[in-house]
Amino acid sequence: MNSNTDYDDTLAVGIDLGTTNSAIAYLDQSGRPITVPNAEGDKLTPSVVFFDDESVVVGKEALKAISTNAIDIAQCMKRELGRRFYDKELGGRHYPPEALEAWVLDKIRRDAGRAIGELRHVVVTVPAYFDEVRRKATQDAAYIAGLELIDIINEPTAAAIAYGYEQGFLNDSTSASRPTRLLVYDLGGGTFDVTIMEIVGREFITLATDGDVLLGGQDWDSRLVEMVADAFLAEHGVDPREDANTHGRLWRDCEDAKRTLSARTKANIPCDFGGKSLRHEVTREQFEHATRDLLDRTAFTTRQTLQAAGFAWRDIDRVLLVGGSTRMPAVSQMLEQLSGKTPDASVAADEAVAHGAALHAGQLLARHRGVPPQFSIRNVNSHSLGVVATEPASRRRRNAIIIPRNTHLPITAKRIFKTQKSNQSSVLVQIVEGESAAADECVQIGRCTVRDLPEMLPAQTPIEVRFRYLENGRLTVLVNVQGTDRWAQREISRDHSLTPEQLETWRTFVTGTSRP
Repeated sequence: MNSNTDYDDTLAVGIDLGTTNSAIAYLDQSGRPITVPNAEGDKLTPSVVFFDDESVVVGKEALKAISTNAIDIAQCMKRELGRRFYDKELGGRHYPPEALEAWVLDKIRRDAGRAIGELRHVVVTVPAYFDEVRRKATQDAAYIAGLELIDIINEPTAAAIAYGYEQGFLNDSTSASRPTRLLVYDLGGGTFDVTIMEIVGREFITLATDGDVLLGGQDWDSRLVEMVADAFLAEHGVDPREDANTHGRLWRDCEDAKRTLSARTKANIPCDFGGKSLRHEVTREQFEHATRDLLDRTAFTTRQTLQAAGFAWRDIDRVLLVGGSTRMPAVSQMLEQLSGKTPDASVAADEAVAHGAALHAGQLLARHRGVPPQFSIRNVNSHSLGVVATEPASRRRRNAIIIPRNTHLPITAKRIFKTQKSNQSSVLVQIVEGESAAADECVQIGRCTVRDLPEMLPAQTPIEVRFRYLENGRLTVLVNVQGTDRWAQREISRDHSLTPEQLETWRTFVTGTSRP
């Protein structure tokens, strides 16, 4: 956050930038988080972008177009963050996913501005399991949308803050009298997180986190699509998935049916293609059987996270449900069987994350005005960070972990390595993210090179590698060859990051609502 910025008149605003739907909230004069409806009067804005000739349409109208203009629709861009381009061409060109996300943020910004006044400074949420490169891409998306990001906060942490607010823990007189341990189970439209937190007084402490950035409600939708399409193929001999618009209509009908199956025991799903039609009945039991493996994946991750925190179920006070997909009855049933506790759905599943982000924004702005914060947050990193090192005996490339997963942030840590040969002219440090001891099984997130080393530098000269990792997930690497004045420092950004010039170009297009 820029310390020179004047925040005196800045609203405290938080944005939940979701895979399938997004929401924005602000704090009213009493400090209460309020969800801001969009221009259509809805609390949620579909995270969908439609390229309609020369104009760009975002939200509900874009989602409707999936039935008629599916090839011009971008959705679930959040899953593509960290890649150079979104996975399909739109209008004959490839777009970076952060630019597509920026169009969603731009609509949210404009719509909220009409309701609560012009806004610029925001806190944006990300899945706890997002890695460093996805966090940087989210930061770039906010910039392209004309927003100044004052912080990034993990979605389960934001939900826990919203829960703490609802329970009165943020008030001086009613702060938690004893430590309260939460397991936050966050199943959204496209991502899944599970986080164990402890609320001590007004301090929110993350103890362990895990998740899957490629698992969410849309995977349950996909199973329904497969069930109906396979039935259509069996009856009529043609596959409705072959036509993009028919596939889009079927997807929307299956998404609606999924919601119906949360309230009723059966749903009828229509499908029309090539002059033929089908109304396929799906029971809740059939749906739950077809998606059991998806639910089991979340159960496995939940157990692993509990173990990583060093807890048993008896140590958990609340199992907090967050994310629209937790409305499926099978989710609560599974968690109750697993934990022996009735899951807590006291926070609004679709709004809690945005509310928590707004509360966090409020305290950040208060701090800049010299007001003591209401609460504090201590997060952990979701992935281990290390460097590639060569094992002396086997010569294998290994992952030398410097900051283990689930380490409290911020953190500065270092390790000492050694040069491999005498008269070495440079040192290349490859930074990787992952848990495997084998470097090739981890993800390389950046490089840092120290050049022009002194002549005749002996082999086995110590090299200090220092990582500085902030609470918002940004990593700075410092490398020093001991005994010399040679060093390098780099804030890690992915290979596919947009250049400053590209960011400015996309910002002009997105905020100008014109198509490049």
